[in-house]
Amino acid sequence: MKILELYSGIGGMHLSLKESGVSGQIVASVDINQMANKVYAHNFNSTLLLNRNIQSLSPTYINSLDINTIMMSPPCQPFTRNGLKGDTNDPRTASFIHILDILPTLNVQNILMENVKGFESSKMRSIFINKLEECNFTYQEFLLSPTQFGIPNTRLRYYCIAKKRPMKFGFETGPLKVNYSAASIPVHNDPYPISEILQDVDFKDCYVPDSMLLKRATSLDICFKDSRRSCCFTKSYGHYLTGTGSVYTDKTKEETDFVYRELQNYLDDSENYLKCINKLQLRFFTPREVCRLMCFPEYFQIPKDVTDKQMYMLLGNSINIKVVSELIKLLIG
Repeated sequence: MKILELYSGIGGMHLSLKESGVSGQIVASVDINQMANKVYAHNFNSTLLLNRNIQSLSPTYINSLDINTIMMSPPCQPFTRNGLKGDTNDPRTASFIHILDILPTLNVQNILMENVKGFESSKMRSIFINKLEECNFTYQEFLLSPTQFGIPNTRLRYYCIAKKRPMKFGFETGPLKVNYSAASIPVHNDPYPISEILQDVDFKDCYVPDSMLLKRATSLDICFKDSRRSCCFTKSYGHYLTGTGSVYTDKTKEETDFVYRELQNYLDDSENYLKCINKLQLRFFTPREVCRLMCFPEYFQIPKDVTDKQMYMLLGNSINIKVVSELIKLLIG
């Protein structure tokens, strides 16, 4: 495969290709986020990285790259459950619509697309699928989460793989699949414990601030060493607590439950409330730990001048490497 990586971010698709073991080359990648491009260039400095708007890509230029595959994660904000769900009325869909408009003129044989849960019921999804059918692609849609692949992290996402006829897949295509085994992906064991992704570093900058604990201590999703699950990490992780990802404590669940029962005695006493909750030393997962939960390989590097906050934002917009690597295998199978 000779691949054009659109909305390339920090290189999730690039890493997924490497981890899949499938023979292929990322010919060019495209993104307008300068911080994401900085991380991408740091890891893949031999790849042509285009810092430009996707709408500026003409069919002539794309065909001149001699690519036969497009991998992409278009902006998810128009479809996310926490957004306004503007769908096709959201201007952030314009670049994706541009790619679909010019698809009939492109020498593309394979497509892999990722987006949030919610895309599958959007108007944009209908436009996407209609264009695939118009261009004579066979395709399969999925809703998959890393937990189905033995990863202790929830990140339910929409995926679509497509290939141009007369090529076909090595499994029977059909309606949206929520069970990956239906597409002949090997069944994996239950998720491994969180202890396997933990770093042994100084966590002084990772502890949840007292100001956050006073407001949100009772609404946290807390993970322990033996936990085999964690919540989806979003780009607001580290900035907001609720709904952005899990936090961690070295204490046991029993010790944590005891502290939370004791906490009820100090609801009107902020000083003792903080003394009590801080027994747990609740902290955010480090960027490297989040990378591991999203299956980024250890050789993936975080530039030293990229802050934790910036990295959380970039990871929140990225993909799970394991899931996509398995879909790449299906795509070429």
